[in-house]
Amino acid sequence: MSSTLREASKDTLQAENKTYHYYSLPLAAKQLGDISRLPKSLKVLLENLLRWQDEESVTEEDIRALAGWLNSAHADREIAYRPARVLMQDFTGVPAVVDLAAMREAVKRLGGDTAKVNPLSPVDLVIDHSVTVDHFGDDDAFEENVRLEMERNHERYAFLRWGQQAFSRFSVVPPGTGICHQVNLEYLGKAVWSELQDKEWVAYPDTLVGTDSHTTMINGLGVLGWGVGGIEAEAAMLGQPVSMLIPDVVGFKLSGKLQEGITATDLVLTVTQMLRKHGVVGKFVEFYGDGLDSLPLADRATIANMAPEYGATCGFFPIDSVTLAYMRLSGRSEEQVALVEAYAKAQGMWRNPGDEPVFTSTLELNMQDVEASLAGPKRPQDRVALSDVPKAFAASSELELNTAQKDRKPVEYVLNGHKYELPDGAVVISAITSCTNTSNPSVLMAAGLLAKKAVTAGLKRQPWVKASLAPGSKVVSDYLAQARLTPYLDELGFNLVGYGCTTCIGNSGPLPEPIEQAIREGDLTVGAVLSGNRNFEGRIHPLVKTNWLASPPLVVAYALAGNMNINLVTDPLGHDRKGEPIYLKDIWPTSSEIARAVEQVSTEMFRKEYAEVFEGTPEWKAIEVEHSDTYSWQNDSTYIRLSPFFEDMQAQPKPVKDIHGARILAMLGDSVTTDHISPAGSIKADSPAGRYLQSHGVERRDFNSYGSRRGNHEVMMRGTFANIRIRNEMVPGVEGGMTRHLPGSEVVSIYDAAVRYKQEGTPLAVIAGKEYGSGSSRDWAAKGPRLLGVRVVIAESFERIHRSNLIGMGILPLEFPQGVTRKTLALTGEEKLDVVDLQNITPGGTLAVTLTRADGRQETLACRCRIDTSTELTYYRNDGILHYVIRNMLN
Repeated sequence: MSSTLREASKDTLQAENKTYHYYSLPLAAKQLGDISRLPKSLKVLLENLLRWQDEESVTEEDIRALAGWLNSAHADREIAYRPARVLMQDFTGVPAVVDLAAMREAVKRLGGDTAKVNPLSPVDLVIDHSVTVDHFGDDDAFEENVRLEMERNHERYAFLRWGQQAFSRFSVVPPGTGICHQVNLEYLGKAVWSELQDKEWVAYPDTLVGTDSHTTMINGLGVLGWGVGGIEAEAAMLGQPVSMLIPDVVGFKLSGKLQEGITATDLVLTVTQMLRKHGVVGKFVEFYGDGLDSLPLADRATIANMAPEYGATCGFFPIDSVTLAYMRLSGRSEEQVALVEAYAKAQGMWRNPGDEPVFTSTLELNMQDVEASLAGPKRPQDRVALSDVPKAFAASSELELNTAQKDRKPVEYVLNGHKYELPDGAVVISAITSCTNTSNPSVLMAAGLLAKKAVTAGLKRQPWVKASLAPGSKVVSDYLAQARLTPYLDELGFNLVGYGCTTCIGNSGPLPEPIEQAIREGDLTVGAVLSGNRNFEGRIHPLVKTNWLASPPLVVAYALAGNMNINLVTDPLGHDRKGEPIYLKDIWPTSSEIARAVEQVSTEMFRKEYAEVFEGTPEWKAIEVEHSDTYSWQNDSTYIRLSPFFEDMQAQPKPVKDIHGARILAMLGDSVTTDHISPAGSIKADSPAGRYLQSHGVERRDFNSYGSRRGNHEVMMRGTFANIRIRNEMVPGVEGGMTRHLPGSEVVSIYDAAVRYKQEGTPLAVIAGKEYGSGSSRDWAAKGPRLLGVRVVIAESFERIHRSNLIGMGILPLEFPQGVTRKTLALTGEEKLDVVDLQNITPGGTLAVTLTRADGRQETLACRCRIDTSTELTYYRNDGILHYVIRNMLN
């Protein structure tokens, strides 16, 4: 009997006098053929298949198909990928643990073993999404924001602490530690994993999926990982492989070096614009070229971080000497560093100078050509040269909507006893925030150095600017302090406000009331400048209509200028004590100044801050924990409620019902984000969710955010399609989550309409344009519509994670035929839809959708089914991925 490829490829390697067993790609290549020019990212996938070969979920044909990708740089085959671990943050992690707890209830009800509902691979949940910038601009801001965070989120945190004791292999990094992706980069990521199996040390690539779309940041360390929805992550941690098609791989060649004064942020905004234009949705991007030799790992991580913004599944940087240097700097052991080097070289995963793998397509950028940039006002891919920002602000669609804009006068307001005038175009938020940039010493030191020069010159932050500094880890505070730059940032109002996502995810907190009042009174278009990765409408603050992504030093510069209409290239930021104009170029730090400051970063800083990473503050430790396998649900809780998704579930799935007479709940345009579908930010008092909370005795000041309420389906279904900037084309000229209840013409909230349709027994559909579901890996953007009764979404195209999430919740994603859109069909939203023959779906096939117009005319469309794989079809037929997992446990 011949051995399998898996058995034939087993080999050993030595690192630091220790022997490791591994599954050798060079040995496998003796039977597969030459794979030396396979992209490094695909070699990681190939090893994964080889190691998991069982001739059921992974067959020899799967392995050969992936090795054969080289023949045409493409392969049409579904594979089963098993990541080594799962990363979560608390906004997505709390509902995931709610689901796990609910799954235990369902398994118990159906007579199964609840102990089976346990992670089979390590899960790390980092609490980073809950801190809000309530206090800012003084030395007490950090302590006050942490105190409020613990008060508001006590119940959620108690629930997570329960989960920590109830589930095996489940670790929680407490609040106030850092952002999950930076903690992953600086501490959790290993590049190569090793574990004891049957008394042998086995080595294999560190791989993961995460419940946050920016999980891709770890690609900068040579670790393959990407964001998935919470439901898919739950399935992965319970042993279900991630079903995927073998991806195309786009090669991005980097050459040259950045010019003096140009930052990694400028580089990533340029890369994002280029890749979004090229088209990389559903594809891997792998970076190569001699430009990588001089590209620090922090810069690589910044580029990898924004893979969701350029649309790729991942943005992969292979392991090389730069990787090893960073691992040593960040305090990884010499044993670990030696294993990474030995393993990567043995497997052909090491990047060598001149490497030219085979790619599906390629792009090239000479970094010498990158210019100072921002992105805005509404999309991360809309890069604007720094000198063109005033022009871009003036041309933004918000201004086009109101021709009287140019005549808007500044509005007088009083703050702390002083009179000021708030101009149109004012920058009201300047935030050094987000995983994208606060992991990068060069741009943070640049911000500190610019602040030092500004203070020395006598410049001040404009009084209407809410400034904040929220580093991704405590290490940042250490090196800014070591470089003696903290006092200058504090002087300009960039005091520490917390270690977490803050402004980037919409936790910017309220503006001072006089400023909010002035914006409303003057109907002013104001701006936020942040060092983040997302600037979608309504995300940063409800009153801020334009949002701009920028490097940390530019964030500081805009706090000084205070107005988007000022040209930072040609106009002065302010005047010194003698009245002389000070320009940006006068205070911009040189590359050598930044390099000297970065030398202050030391290994001891990392080791000190991560020595007790799972311990937490006394307040965290004081939270009482119930020790039980199943959770004690509280009926009066407004944070944690038993998930309804498994209420009526039976041991065997029911046949999929055809869709008859579906009404359109919403008809939406292009680039509708998961933020539009399920906002994470503040809850309005007069919204369905706000009214629900008030009816349960919650005061407005205690609403917290939608993101923090994701453990309560009652809040979340009321918050679905509730973004204040969403535009439903069924109600022209109206912003916010409104629709028409048909066949009448009454305009009501989307939630109220859905409740009435449910009472009437009417199924629902959503119609959309291109890139439906872009942005965050937000599973509530699929869970919410499911609870509202949505059974099908028909769009021109879908973003990767959201399409998967829809299927995971039993919602059918369909694409219009090529060249057909809601506009070419002249849809009004009054149509009814029939989708039949759902029992005979084939992955990627076509389904007939019959439209019945208000006057009775009918037409049928051949829509493409975006259930892409047979595994996804199985999930859909089971009414969702978690239902399938439960049934597997019962069997």
